[in-house]
Amino acid sequence: MKHSISLRLSAMFAAVSLVVFTLTGTGLFLLMRNQLMDELRETLDTRARIASLIVAHAPDVQKWAFVQEKLRDLSPADSRMHYYVEGPDPRFRFGTPIAGVVTDTLGPKHQLIRPPGADYDIVVTRYMVPASGDRPAVRLVVGSDCERTERMLQRFGLVLGMLIAASTIAVALLSRAVTRFGLAPLTRLSREAAQLSPSNRRQRLHDDALPEELHELATSFNGALERLDKAYERLESFNADVAHELRTPVSILIGQTQVALTRDRSVLQLRQTLQSNLEEFERLRVIVNDMLFLSRSDRGERATELTEVSLRAELERMLEFLEMPLEDAQLSVQVQGDARAWVNTSLIGRAVSNLFVNAIQHSQPGTTLEATIAPQDGHVEIAVSNPGEPLDPVVREHIFDRFYRIQEARSNSHENHGLGLSIVKAVAEMHGGTVFVRSADGVNTFGFSVAVDGAQTNAPVVADTGQRGRAGLPLHVSP
Repeated sequence: MKHSISLRLSAMFAAVSLVVFTLTGTGLFLLMRNQLMDELRETLDTRARIASLIVAHAPDVQKWAFVQEKLRDLSPADSRMHYYVEGPDPRFRFGTPIAGVVTDTLGPKHQLIRPPGADYDIVVTRYMVPASGDRPAVRLVVGSDCERTERMLQRFGLVLGMLIAASTIAVALLSRAVTRFGLAPLTRLSREAAQLSPSNRRQRLHDDALPEELHELATSFNGALERLDKAYERLESFNADVAHELRTPVSILIGQTQVALTRDRSVLQLRQTLQSNLEEFERLRVIVNDMLFLSRSDRGERATELTEVSLRAELERMLEFLEMPLEDAQLSVQVQGDARAWVNTSLIGRAVSNLFVNAIQHSQPGTTLEATIAPQDGHVEIAVSNPGEPLDPVVREHIFDRFYRIQEARSNSHENHGLGLSIVKAVAEMHGGTVFVRSADGVNTFGFSVAVDGAQTNAPVVADTGQRGRAGLPLHVSP
């Protein structure tokens, strides 16, 4: 069940207000009660002292009659005050005892007594009057009815409760309006977010006039939209590139097959057609395998089946595999440095082979390629350098993008479909590393790094998509 934030805030404000008002009202009620009871006790003590003085000045029976008259005068007609004098001599007594159950004790001198059948207590105090003349020592008991005080407290408590309830309702209504006003930026933010659509991907949330708390949320949301927009653009570009790359071999296959079917062909001609089609099918297989490999990398898979190896030994093993391409291109290779790291040897061989193939394609005959292995702060950099024209900064920024070629980015080449360096980047990320390209002093350097201690061991197993050849390396090399 969905709940309104403003409604929830209003309810919480009302609950907090009710607690605060209740505690405040309780404090006021107790303060009022104590004040009234203190005044009642002071009044009672004053009357008791007056009555004790009257009793003390009656040493004989003749004056005791005067005492009785005075005590009757001090007793109001509504019987709120009670006087009782008790002693061993019946001649020196007055009034009737205050009977009932003691309900509370108020200090050492006062008690609350509830008479039988009464609804209110009587506060009672006692004084001992010393003997004088014929009068023995007597006890003076003075009581005051609490009905008036307790009725006042009841009325005060009722009014206080009504004020607390009314104040709580008022706070709830006002907080409802205040929270709606305070959440107005969030409402506007929600309306702006609801207007976002794939047809208007450039739209962003306006965070200029937002409060600090919502400004951070809007900024994060805009950042997520920016990343999604870039991912969407990459996806569109990738789909266009894939469609273009697949369209060429498919068109060739259709064209060759249509030509072969136009008239009767000899077995040799059909064999040649099938051989040409097989080459195009092989190119399609390579593109599809590379795209599947890159797709797994995009999902965040990490290299597994790691082995601690000498990277120089793996690189030299790769050079044995590339011996014929290097000889055909009339190139030589120098290897410098060494380091050990936990890697998937098949994936590292694939990345290194792609770096060498890239260098072979862009090097002049008779030049020397240089391969270096250098430890760098918990990582190892593997780089291949070749002499060549300086690379433009824009080219260096996109050189590892998929289907990107320095020249004729959409050329039809059976040897280059623009995924080789992208695979190098994917292999580096699977091993917790990065890629880099440098161009200085007529030398272009392409390389990648891997973590010395390996990638995340809890990642899914990444299977190599190519067939395997000598030294456990993939036969297919992505240009």
